[in-house]
Amino acid sequence: MRSAKPKVIDVARLAGVSTATVSRVLNDPSMVSEATREAVQKAVQDTGYRVNRAARNLRTNRSRTVLALVPNLSNPFFSNILSGLERELNASDYSLLVTDSSDVTLSSDQLQRYISAGQADGLIILDGDIDQRELEALQAVLATVPVVFACEWVEGFACPSVRADNSEGIRMLVDHLWELGHRRFGHVAGPSTNVLSRKRQEAFAKFVRIRGGDLRQAWMLPGNFSIEAGKIAAKKVATLQNGPTAWICASDQIAFGLIAGLTDAGVKVPDDLSVTGFDNIEMTEVFNPPLTTIHQHRNKMGNEAARQLLHQLKGSHKVINEPTVMPVYLVARKSTGPVTQARV
Repeated sequence: MRSAKPKVIDVARLAGVSTATVSRVLNDPSMVSEATREAVQKAVQDTGYRVNRAARNLRTNRSRTVLALVPNLSNPFFSNILSGLERELNASDYSLLVTDSSDVTLSSDQLQRYISAGQADGLIILDGDIDQRELEALQAVLATVPVVFACEWVEGFACPSVRADNSEGIRMLVDHLWELGHRRFGHVAGPSTNVLSRKRQEAFAKFVRIRGGDLRQAWMLPGNFSIEAGKIAAKKVATLQNGPTAWICASDQIAFGLIAGLTDAGVKVPDDLSVTGFDNIEMTEVFNPPLTTIHQHRNKMGNEAARQLLHQLKGSHKVINEPTVMPVYLVARKSTGPVTQARV
């Protein structure tokens, strides 16, 4: 029978462990065996014990909340990363607070207010456009607050990061198109200030040259990871004479816009031109035509970024300021096909 107000000692007696073990299971479950965790969790359920989170947080001076900074919450790319973050954090009894960093220019003072106000114990940053000097200023004041980058990163800022193998993904796309007979390649980039955009554009130029393909500056068009950017690029692509037969876009959304714009202009994909994206967001499979792209393990990326931050919060892991690079793979669909004889 449940007592009116079950206590930790009630859970300990039922589980056959000490109160210290119950505390470890509730506060740091990675420190105990799976069998012990299961026994304690069952006892918690059977007794109806509830953790007084507010009292615990006051006692430990922790909010048990992690702040994620996302550059554009309307972009479906980030949803799986956030899902992976939340699942991993929840398993360790941490909550996730999400802020759209595109709404404001984040300064070290603003970031410090989040931490000092007790709203967050650590930061997971998905935005590579945050000023390096602001991050360094924050670190100088709050040296014990862990920071981990996920997906994007800031060059020159020393902290752990989890990212996809962007260069390898572009190589896979170039090789795939080369094997289909394409020799003239175009690229629609993301924002010039964005680290992912720069890395993918650099890899595009590198691997087209390695293959010996035709690469021209006029065929490398600006963009901003949006559908609208793809539509704008399509207006130029549709008018090119003897231009690229294959276009590699820096994101799936750019590719969607490019294909839509080309279709409106009477250019067929893949009959006239082949188009690829990068990211493998949910719409790629049902888009018309289904999009050839590079799959990133975004959920696992979120899991790993959360794990790295939790290791720092628990002080149980030496911080290594090196990137964790996650593998990618090609998903070939119907937006790419053999080069047509008329466009060779």
